[in-house]
Amino acid sequence: MNCINKIKNNKVLDLVIKANEITKKNHSNIITLERALLISWWCEKGDCSFCYMAAEKKRINNPEKARRNVNGILAEVELCTRLGWNIEFLSAGYSSFSTEEIKNISKKIYEITKKGTWLNVGISKDLKEYGKEIIGITGSVEVVNPELHKRICPSKPLEDISNMLTDAKDLGFKKAITIILGLGETLEDINYLTKYIKKYDIDRIIFYSLNPHKETEFGESSPPSSIYYSWVVSTIRINFPKIEIICGTWIDNLANIGILILSGANGITKFPLFKIFGTKYGKRTEEEIKWTGRELKGTFTDKNRLGSLKSQYNPNYDKHIEKYIKESLKNKY
Repeated sequence: MNCINKIKNNKVLDLVIKANEITKKNHSNIITLERALLISWWCEKGDCSFCYMAAEKKRINNPEKARRNVNGILAEVELCTRLGWNIEFLSAGYSSFSTEEIKNISKKIYEITKKGTWLNVGISKDLKEYGKEIIGITGSVEVVNPELHKRICPSKPLEDISNMLTDAKDLGFKKAITIILGLGETLEDINYLTKYIKKYDIDRIIFYSLNPHKETEFGESSPPSSIYYSWVVSTIRINFPKIEIICGTWIDNLANIGILILSGANGITKFPLFKIFGTKYGKRTEEEIKWTGRELKGTFTDKNRLGSLKSQYNPNYDKHIEKYIKESLKNKY
């Protein structure tokens, strides 16, 4: 019986209960807060039909202006480390930074976090250039139905992403994929997803729900329902007990958090960290996790962990980092 028939023959609540028991058996009781570290908001491809970078490409004449200052990136990493957050991955649009630049940034992140970073910087053939500063490679699959993928991500062939993941495995890196729910996929496409995870021996899957951007094809679309989202996540957890699952939701959908954790999520992501830290939204996030019976690693509310306005982690302290730390922590004390 394929996974679709299993879904049709079970109520969502039954799937969630089963997924929750599998998660507790195979994983720790800890839920992590994950931060996607965006280092540029420009992409040379710029034609994925859901992505805000497509609109940004039309507006930005000089891609250099879309690159974040490295000191600002390191300040964010340091603050995430203080608050117990994980760096979900280092993310950039195509051709925003060179391989050498990404490697150097990753090395500096390693100095702060003392562990390797995941990469999500597009289809790369230069993976052999990376070392211990990188723990894994993320392929932005988005949707695994081949025909739908061609239409939604015309310049990111699924075959090229798959080949990169194969190369990553050969080089000893972990493999992850991102999937966005709400792009027109059907329930049957879950079969594509399970086959893909098996074929490429995926270690980690990151789910997002569609966040409609006005200037894109999906600008008037609605995000998928929480029940559908939990249905997909619990199905993947049941089929892959050991896989790491990260789920993204948005500030207007905080009620998704509890059901997604019970469905199999090990971590949650897609929050504007400093905008909601210490606010009612941060408190609500922690409450959602608390009532699942899980233990939260990291904090959205503990101001004591904000620490000094000076760098505490970077051994090659640069006074320019302090400027970004101060800006991030403005009005948080």
